[in-house]
Amino acid sequence: MITMMNQIKTIIFLGALTALMLWFGSFWGTSGLTIALAFVLLMNIGAYFFSDKIVLMMYKAKEIKEKDAPGLFKLVKEVADDANLPMPRVFIVPSDTPNAFATGRSPKHSAVACTRGIMDLLSKDELKGVIAHEMSHIGNRDTLIMVIASTIAGVISYLAMMAKFAALFGGMSGRDDREGGNALGLLVLAIITPIIAILIQLAISRSREYMADERGARVIKNPGALASALEKLESGVKHNPMRLGSEATSSLFIVNPFKASAMLSLLNTHPSTKERVKRLRELKI
Repeated sequence: MITMMNQIKTIIFLGALTALMLWFGSFWGTSGLTIALAFVLLMNIGAYFFSDKIVLMMYKAKEIKEKDAPGLFKLVKEVADDANLPMPRVFIVPSDTPNAFATGRSPKHSAVACTRGIMDLLSKDELKGVIAHEMSHIGNRDTLIMVIASTIAGVISYLAMMAKFAALFGGMSGRDDREGGNALGLLVLAIITPIIAILIQLAISRSREYMADERGARVIKNPGALASALEKLESGVKHNPMRLGSEATSSLFIVNPFKASAMLSLLNTHPSTKERVKRLRELKI
């Protein structure tokens, strides 16, 4: 059931990206629409096969072997075995911000990435809880929908920037050669696309974080360790927010790695840490 729902969401998100790109291309007439269609096809294929690689590159993640970080590697293997999942590739992100994420289109093509900061901050049991949470996303097949949604949000944000630039210079000749109307259309696009980006990220149900918390806690049979880890991570991010990557990818991480204003926190892709911790501490194993 979970797999089917995520497949449906993936189709919806890719469809939204396709529609938006085609709409954007149509402002430059038939030729623009044709170029947009070709770009969309490449983007959809790329998002499926390469989006995880793009995210890992974005955060300068370096793949490690057991000899490079035996403690981390051992924890990931233990959790993978306990969760009855294939061993994912393991990466370290060169950031002092304490955080972690999982990515990949399927359990057989997955990766877990931990920042340098999380390895310094958390105890062994707490880090194991975080890894179990991320492995649960892999097991629930959330990772494909997460990375594709993040890719879509990033593209939408980029389109908004392009539209603002075009509108600033009066747009370009488009449908019916009505430059003024076309410029106005671009300005409208520039205003609404950031809103769409936010809605797409919010469309990634916050309930998946609760599900991953619970499943991860049950895998390691220690909900208190994950609860404690979440509290430390929230505090750690406040004092040392992420400086790599893009906020469009915030939904990939176990907690939002970027420092958000009070208003933006209302649109957070993650449930409140306080509520997550409360649920974990009430969980009966």
